[in-house]
Amino acid sequence: MAGSVLEIKDLHVSIEDKEILKGVNLTIKSGEFHAVMGPNGTGKSTLASAIMGHPKYEVTSGSITLDGEDVLEMEVDERARAGLFLAMQYPSEISGVTNSDFLRSSINARREEGDEIPLMKFIKEMDEAMDFLEMDKNMAQRYLNEGFSGGEKKRNEILQLLMMKAEIGILDEIDSGLDIDALKVVAKGINRLRDENFGCLIITHYQRLLNYIEPDFVHVMMQGRVVKSGGSELSKRLEAEGYDWIKQELNIEDETINA
Repeated sequence: MAGSVLEIKDLHVSIEDKEILKGVNLTIKSGEFHAVMGPNGTGKSTLASAIMGHPKYEVTSGSITLDGEDVLEMEVDERARAGLFLAMQYPSEISGVTNSDFLRSSINARREEGDEIPLMKFIKEMDEAMDFLEMDKNMAQRYLNEGFSGGEKKRNEILQLLMMKAEIGILDEIDSGLDIDALKVVAKGINRLRDENFGCLIITHYQRLLNYIEPDFVHVMMQGRVVKSGGSELSKRLEAEGYDWIKQELNIEDETINA
C-alpha cells in the first residue's frame, strides 16, 4: 500500500509509574527515512517499544495512528499485520521454529486467507534475499536466532524486513555490535527498501550507520521528547560536537531517565 503515514502525537509513556516519554511528536511517511538520536537514557528505545505495543510500556496519553487507524487499539500481531515492523536491538531466540517457517508464517499472516505465498515463490525470494545479505543458506533451516552471532541476528532482522514488505520499519539500534563489514551489508539491505512505499525510523547512537544510510530527517531526543529536528547535516554535527551545544542552545540540564 502506497502512501502510509505513521503519526505520533503528544505521546506520554510510563514504566511502573515512572514517566519516560513526555510528549513525543513525530510523523513518518512512506518514502521518508527518519533517524532518531540522543544520549543514553532519553527514551529512544521506549518509543520503538511503545509503537509496537510492548506490554511493559504504558501509554498514559497521546496517540499513535497508522493511516488514520488507532495503533494503540491494536494487539501486537495486528500492528505487524497492519504494516509495522520492529527490528530489535536484541532479537529473541525461538527454539523449535526454523527461520524459514517463521518467515513464511509471518508473510502469510499479512495476506488474505486463500492467498498464501506459494512455496516455490517463497523459497526463490528467500534465496535471493539471503544472497543479497551474504547469509549462509543453512540459516534458513536453523531455529530462529538460536546460536546466531550478533551480526547474524541483525542480518536476519533485515532479511525479515525485506521479505515481509512492511510499510513502516522501526530499526532499534540495528547497528549495535556490528563490525564494519556486517554494518555495510545491513545498510545495503535497508537501502534496498528505499522507495515510495516504505518509510523508516532508525534509532541509533552513531553517525557511522548514517554514513551508509542517509536520512531525510534527523531528530534529537532528550528528556523524553524530541527537542530538535533537521536534515542529515544535524547528525554530522552531533558526531563532531556531541550534544552539549544542543543542551546549551535549548537550556537543557543534564538528566537521564534510564530508558
